[in-house]
Amino acid sequence: MRSKAEAAALPDPDALHPVPNKPRIVFLKPLLATLPGITNCAVGDFTYYDDPLHAKDFFRRNVIYNFQASGARLEIGRYCALATGVRFMMPDAMHAMAGPSTYPFGILGGAFASALPLAEYPWRQSGDTILGHDIWVGMEALVMPGVRIGHGAVIGARAVVTRDVPDYAVVAGNPARMVRRRQTEEDAARLVALAWWDWPAARVARAIPILAKGGVAALEDFAASER
Repeated sequence: MRSKAEAAALPDPDALHPVPNKPRIVFLKPLLATLPGITNCAVGDFTYYDDPLHAKDFFRRNVIYNFQASGARLEIGRYCALATGVRFMMPDAMHAMAGPSTYPFGILGGAFASALPLAEYPWRQSGDTILGHDIWVGMEALVMPGVRIGHGAVIGARAVVTRDVPDYAVVAGNPARMVRRRQTEEDAARLVALAWWDWPAARVARAIPILAKGGVAALEDFAASER
C-alpha cells in the first residue's frame, strides 16, 4: 500500500503559483523562465517568493541594479523561502572609490563620458551572490553583492547581509551578525553531506515528517533505508 505522501500528487516545481488560490506566492524558477533577457540569475526548484502585491515583479523590483554589466551572477538554490520585500543588490551599483569622487560621471554621456568612458571607469567588483539550499530569508532583508549564504541558514527580517553566512546559522541586524547556529558545526556538516535537497521530490515527501520535526540521526537513518 502506498503512503499518503506517495498517493498524493507532488507539487509541480514548474508551476508559477504553487499554492492554490494564493497568487502572492510564486516559484521563482518558472518566473525566471518567462524573462529571457535576464541571463545572470539562476534559481533552483521549489524556491518561492511571497509578496501580496508584487510577487511576479521579483526580478524587476527585488534584484536591484542588475544592469548585467559587471558579469556577476545571482544564484539561489532549492527549497528556499523568500519573504516580502527581500532584495539582492547587484554589483553594478558599486561606484568606484579609487579616486577623490565616487560619482559615475560617464553615465551622463557627452563630455563627461568622453573624458572617461564607462568601459574604463574603475567599477568595484564583488563577485557572484550565492545562496545555498533550504534558506529562509526574512521580510525586507537586504543581501549585498558578493555574499555567500550557506545551506540551511536563516536571515532575520530587515537584516543587511554584508558578509558570508555559515551553513545553518541564524543572522540578524545591520550589519547582520550571527545570533546562533540552528545546528552544531558537526551536525551542519552531516546535513550538508546528506544533501536532502538533491533527492527526488517523492523521496523528500516521504522524509517531510523527519525534515520538519526530526533530528539529523533520524534523517541519516531514513536516507540509509532508501538506498
